[in-house]
This record gives sequence, C-alpha cells and structure tokens, in this order.
Amino acid sequence: MGLWISLLSALISSFLSLVFLSVASAVILGRRRRRKAVGFFHPYTNDGGGGERVLWCSVKAIQEDYPDLDCAIFTGDDASPQSLAGRALDRFGVRLLRPPQVVHLYRRKWVEEHTYPRFTMIGQSLGSVYLSWEALCKFTPQVYFDTSGYAFTYPLARIFGCKVICYTHYPTISSDMVSRVLQFNSMYNNDALIANSVLLSQCKVVYYTLFSWLYGLVGSCAHLAMVNSSWTKSHIEKLWRISQHTKRVYPPCDTSSLQMLPLERSVENPVFISVAQFRPEKAHTLQLEAFALVIERLKQDSSSPRPKLQFVGSCRNKQDEARLQKLKDRSRELNIDNYVEFHRDVMYKDLVRLLGGAVAGLHSMIDEHFGIVVVEYMAAGVIPIANNSAGPKMDIVVEEDGRRTGFLASDKEEYAEAISKVFKMSEPERLAIATAARERASRFSEGKFFDEFKAAVRSILTLKTSPKTSS
Repeated sequence: MGLWISLLSALISSFLSLVFLSVASAVILGRRRRRKAVGFFHPYTNDGGGGERVLWCSVKAIQEDYPDLDCAIFTGDDASPQSLAGRALDRFGVRLLRPPQVVHLYRRKWVEEHTYPRFTMIGQSLGSVYLSWEALCKFTPQVYFDTSGYAFTYPLARIFGCKVICYTHYPTISSDMVSRVLQFNSMYNNDALIANSVLLSQCKVVYYTLFSWLYGLVGSCAHLAMVNSSWTKSHIEKLWRISQHTKRVYPPCDTSSLQMLPLERSVENPVFISVAQFRPEKAHTLQLEAFALVIERLKQDSSSPRPKLQFVGSCRNKQDEARLQKLKDRSRELNIDNYVEFHRDVMYKDLVRLLGGAVAGLHSMIDEHFGIVVVEYMAAGVIPIANNSAGPKMDIVVEEDGRRTGFLASDKEEYAEAISKVFKMSEPERLAIATAARERASRFSEGKFFDEFKAAVRSILTLKTSPKTSS
C-alpha cells in the first residue's frame, strides 16, 4: 500500500513539475518575443455595441499618434484585417489608417455566459484567463489593452511582461448588485429562486463579497484604467484602489454626423426608436409593455394618430436571437405587432436614417454604466427616455443651461407616461427639448474622446515609442 502511495505521489509531483515547466517556458518565450505592438483583447468584434466603437476609435487614436506601434486584435470571430477595417467604417464610420493585425482565438466558449449556468461571474472570469493565455502565447505585445472588461486577465498579462491598459465600461461586480440581492429583487443576474430564498440570498452575498475582493485584487494590476462615466469611476476607484491611475474618458459618440440631421420630424405617425443589442439587461420587454400601455390608452381616441416603435439592434449569439424572437412573439401577444418593427444588424448609414425619423428614443437598462446610445439619440434630435440610474442620470440626461434635455423613468408606468408626453407635446415644445439635448450631446463627441484618450495613454505608450509630432 505504501509503495502505491509513493508512486502516486511521485506521478503527481512529476505532472505538476511538468505543468510548471511548460507554463514557465511559455511565459519566458512570450517575454522574449514581445512585439512592438498594442494587443487589444476584444473576443467579440461583432457585437455592434458601444464597446466595439470604443475599440475602433482606440485603434485609430493609437495609429494616429504612434505609427511605429502595430495594433493587433485578439478575437474569436472569423475575421480578416480587411474585414475588421471595413466593419469599423461601415458600422461605426471609423476609418482606420491601416487594417489591424488579427490574432484568432479558438477557446472563446470559456467566456460564454451559457457555459456557466451557475456561478457565472467567476466562471467567465476564470475562463477569460484561459482565453488570454491562448492569446498571449500566440502573440505577446508590449502593451495589453483590454476593451471588454476581463480584469482577471491583467495579472497574466503582467507576468508576460506587458503594460496593462484597460477601458472599463462597467465593473463586473458593484455594491448596487449586492444591494439588490439583499432586497430580494429578481433580475436577469439574480434568479427568482435565489431572490425568493433568504438562505440562498445570504449565500450569494457571501459569494459576491469574495468575488469583489478578487476583482479588486486583479483590477489593481492595471497600469492605467480608463472608465466611461462618473458612476463607473466611483465603483472602480472603490474596488481597485488605484485612483491615481484611473481616468474618466467619456466614450466616443458619433455626434458630428448625427447633429447634421434636421430637427423637424413627421408627427403624422410619430416614431419611437430603441437602439440596443438584444441582451437581457437591456430590458426590451419593459419598453414593449410600456408602449402597449400607450397604444391601449389611445384606443379611446379613434382620431388620434398611432405611434410606431422600432427596435434596432444586433445579436451576438443564439441566446440573443432567441430573445429577439421572444420580443416578436410578445408584441403579437400584446396585439401591437402592427405598430412595432424590428431591424437587426443594420449598417451605420441605415441607423442614421432611422434615427433621423424618430421623435424619441427608449433606453431601459438599469445601472447603464454610461449610455452611448442615449447621447446618440440626443445628437440626432431624438428626445431620450432613459432609465433613471447611473450614467444617463448622472452624466447625460441632465439640464443644459436650465433647459430639459429628456426624460428619466424607472418602471412601465413611468415609461408609458414619458412616451405619452412626447407623443402629445406641441412641435415648438418638442423642438426646444431636442435643441437642448443636441447641445448637451456635443459634450460627448468623438473629437473629445480622442483628445482625452490620447492624453491618458501618453504616459504608458511614450515608454514604448515616441509619439508622432506635428510639424
């Protein structure tokens, strides 16, 4: 018996030694082969959201000021340098100076939400480390730039000798999430089974507390953390405790082309628009039900025109496609399918056209870190009706020189009331709000993003190369 135990111990020791040597060899090789490049860790380059716009604007900013630095994209998509450059232009109007390098990742399933039905946050976080291991073994850049919020990859990037920069759209964990568990609120990230159980809710609070500590530990490994809003900045500073290396850089919003749209809109059949990926946290069903409430109330007045609701968004995966189908089914159940349209994966020029015909835009995500789409509504002269929390409340839908710039709402009734107000308001009143909203949106332009972004990264990138100087 003792002999077998000794043999087993020897085998385990040999296996662990082999694993350690393999890891150490990969790290040493990676450090020796570090490229003069910035590697953007962005596994999903087809999500079509504000995060992807940040990615392409960041690439363009670095190409402009640091032409000697290559830009590489770590992605799990089947994409080529030319297709990504074309997508940046067609989808977001961002013209790159040259196509980026592409490093294909084949282990993206380890950061997929459906891979972890339970303990999703820690599962995806640890999965991201495995995915970044694949990335860094294939291509080790001097600067590792995370634009997707995978903070658990930062220690590994530092082990590979990279400088770590991140643009954080929202904290993976926040005190607001803990509060909702303590209040037994059922949401997309708090299952009803847990919300209805005191014991399970207490266990989840312990889980969240431990995760918060780990998240703070790995996040503190960033050399520079850029955040997109006042709300995100306050949470990241509290969790990561690197205030001196945390900079608020509002995300790039396409306010230039959208501000050229005329403010006058058709009021015969007013269009309300909702632009967002078909993700659970975007709460599209709430918008649909609020709109149905408005339609129901309008039935009392047969002479009144009927508004139209347009959903515009993209699907990342089959789960998003299923959510889109459920929305279509729900519109039929509510008997409003004649007043609702769905536009999936539209090109940028088509999005601009749709925004140019809308009188108001809906946004209903709770604790939206910033809310690029809300700014785009405002720039296009579309009156925003946004969730009364986080970024929209703190940074965006605020008065401009004492003038109203939009509406904030929290539940179905409040959204329905705001929709009705916009629907019934006079044209001069609507134009006054749209004008103030457009002026407010100018504070979040792409030009300001480029200026603030370049100033923030200068301290890190000048250590790697000399910035381009104007003659």
